[in-house]
Amino acid sequence: MRKSKQIKAGNVLIGGNAPVSVQSMLNIPAEDIENSVNQAVELERAGCDIIRAAIPNLNAVKLIPALKKAVKAPIVADIHFDYRIALECVSAGVDKIRINPGNIGDDSRVRAVANACRAKSIPIRIGVNSGSLEKEILAKYGSPTAQALCDSALYHASLLEKFDFTDIVLSMKSSNVKTMVEAYEIAAQSCDYPLHLGVTEAGTKRMGIIKSSAGIGALLLHGIGDTIRVSLTANPVEEIYAGKDLLKAIGMTQGGIQFVSCPTCGRTKIDLITLANEAEQTLKNCDKNITVAIMGCAVNGPGEAREADIGIAGGDGVGLIFKKGEIIRKVPEDRLLVELLAEVEKL
Repeated sequence: MRKSKQIKAGNVLIGGNAPVSVQSMLNIPAEDIENSVNQAVELERAGCDIIRAAIPNLNAVKLIPALKKAVKAPIVADIHFDYRIALECVSAGVDKIRINPGNIGDDSRVRAVANACRAKSIPIRIGVNSGSLEKEILAKYGSPTAQALCDSALYHASLLEKFDFTDIVLSMKSSNVKTMVEAYEIAAQSCDYPLHLGVTEAGTKRMGIIKSSAGIGALLLHGIGDTIRVSLTANPVEEIYAGKDLLKAIGMTQGGIQFVSCPTCGRTKIDLITLANEAEQTLKNCDKNITVAIMGCAVNGPGEAREADIGIAGGDGVGLIFKKGEIIRKVPEDRLLVELLAEVEKL
């Protein structure tokens, strides 16, 4: 397990022994303050730990206080090239800055941002990706390799370190899952900064979740990663659901139901697919730390899912309710979901 430096963004700790936090980014134009605020509220309700907003110009800085007033989650200002925007966001009360120091000008500008952030204990995230590599680094490696991504991130960090600023989070994202994983593995060995994990341009909901789960999940299971974003071409709320589900699937969060359900086979005599989907949807906001099993047949169901706190197994027009592998009773097929929900309520 990698032990990273711990930093704080607003009320959220990142790194050290802190839980892995889940992030997303507003996709409403910054000038549309009302809808940006509404989306931030929606993200927070979905469980978003940290909310990022693009701040493309000085006029957009006024979005920061509006977001701060509406939500408790830390707000990250995503800034490109203009150091003045970073300084204004700091003054406006932002909780974290995302900027690459190498892109904002000479040392005096980097120093100004570092000093302003230090004065208010605001961390800086450095984010590099395959399309942002410096010409010299690209020339050295010939392509956006994992080592190239890591070298670029550490180069930007060194510009802040020059001014004794080390409240830094690094990200080295690639749309190539293998490259992304290798870049973070190299970074984990090269520094102790907290790492923000993500597969950039991962795709639409289906493929984006698959690619993100493969890359982010692989790293987290090896103790690498402190905060994550599942990037999807979709409603940002879907990123939060996916991120939370990913952490739950690999056992990194407690609370909320873990579902176990079989893929069905020729022995299945009930509409298990519909039943499983309805159960998952109905119980998605239940915060009980339990495992619920939805199995297709009485032959293998109770035995295969004996670790489940409560479960159902289908029969021919009927089903079984079982706890920890022990059958409680038979119920008609059309009562299975109702009876399951009643048993969950008792737990």
